[in-house]
Order: sequence, then structure tokens, then C-alpha cells
Amino acid sequence: MKRTSKIVAVAAIIIVAMIAVAAVMTQSGAGQKDVEITVFAAASLKAAFTEIGENYEAAHPGTKITYNFDGSANLKTQIQNGAPADVFASADWKNFNATSAAGWVDNSTVELFAKNRLVVIIPESNPGNIQSLADLADPGLKIVIGDSSVPVGNYTRTVLTLLTNSSEEFTEFDSKVMANVVSQESAVNNIVTKVALGEADAGIVYTTDASGAGSKVTAIEIPDEYNVIAQYPIGVLAGSSHSSEAEAFVSYILSAEGQAVLAKYGFMTVSTT
Repeated sequence: MKRTSKIVAVAAIIIVAMIAVAAVMTQSGAGQKDVEITVFAAASLKAAFTEIGENYEAAHPGTKITYNFDGSANLKTQIQNGAPADVFASADWKNFNATSAAGWVDNSTVELFAKNRLVVIIPESNPGNIQSLADLADPGLKIVIGDSSVPVGNYTRTVLTLLTNSSEEFTEFDSKVMANVVSQESAVNNIVTKVALGEADAGIVYTTDASGAGSKVTAIEIPDEYNVIAQYPIGVLAGSSHSSEAEAFVSYILSAEGQAVLAKYGFMTVSTT
């Protein structure tokens, strides 16, 4: 009987130990699953960042990447109003620096991770019969551009000014084009949608957005001397609840793997790490 009692006692101890180990492992696994990185990213990054997020999650089990895609100015406002986020990826320095100056960014984590160019897009059917940049000044056209508060809108206005000052062919080009503007959008994807649906004769977007729209739109290139190189900064927000994990995600975007995905979607990449 005593021997039996000892065996039972040992078995009980082993069972208790196994339960304790299982509990620790379960808690550890649950902790990993609870790591969710919220990324506020410019609308033009949607396709590339979605794939980057999927790749990152596959390589880092237990980490989930959640996105909020919108115009950079809208994202800045949301962050400054206290919206919970871990990472901010902007399509310009203006909105990013404003967020940083307000104390919302951990400046030690800030990096430039991609660049972009502008392009004119027209619907596949080309109802406005636009054949060249100069045709955008033809009266009666319906043109959609970005609002001046968002990066693509500011870049667009710079391009129009550069073209206007380039030659007699583009005399008063900026004012003539602006007279044709029927809508100013807060996010670049809205411009693409309206042009693709034929609600506008032309729009000015990033080359990456034109590529993403496929055959629904046709692109008219803007020569480099009149174009703008859009710069995309990224950084971890000062109030991040998962700052180390957020920094790891930013590092992944700057890695060879992350940069390869950005290049796949037409972005100009930066030096890989």
C-alpha cells in the first residue's frame, strides 16, 4: 500500500508539473498572438504594404500587421487626435515632420524607405482625346487632382508650375489646367477610381497607382525635368505599445526583402540594409 501511495504521489507531481509547463507555454503563445502592429500608411502604399505585411506575418508567427490606409494629411490628423498606432509611413516629409514636431514620433527610428514619381492617367476609352501633357489645358476637360493638403496634390501643383515655366507651349498651363479641375481628392486612390470609372478625363497620380490600375487607365509620362520625386519617410510613433516589434517591422521594410516588394510595385527604392 505504501509503495502504491508513493507511486500515486509521484504521478500526481508529474501531472501537476506537466500542467504547469503547458500553462506557461499557452500563456507564451497567447502573448505572441496578442502582438498587433498598427501601421498608418499613405494610400499609395496599399498594394505594396499589404504584401509586405503578409510576408512579415509569415516570417514572424504571432505578430499581426494591421493597416490604416489614407491620405497622409488625414493620417497626421488622426494621429494627433490620439488614434492608436505604432508606425507612420507618409508620402511626404511635410505631414511626417508636422507629426514629429508635435511629439508623436520617436525620431531615432525615422528612415526614408521609398520614392515615387507623378504621371498623368486617362481612362482606357480616352473620352477627352488627350494625347499629350499640353492637351490637359484644353477647355472643357474634367480633371481630378489631389487636394493641396495631401502630398500628391502638392506635388501636382509643383509639376504644373514647372511645366508653365518651361516653354511657350505651356504658357499659363497651370491656370488652364486648374480651370479644368472638377474634384480635389484627399487620397490618391480616389483619383484613380474616378478616372478608371470614366468620371474624369484625366488625373495626376503616382506611377505606382497607374501601374496598379492595370488596363483601366493609360499613363502619359511626365519628363523628369518637370516631375517631382516624392519621398516616403517612416517611423515608430512615440506612444507605441509595441515599440520594439514596430522597429523590427520598419527594419524589415528597409531590408532587401521589403525593398524588393516595393520595387515590384514600381517604387524607387533606397539602399537596403
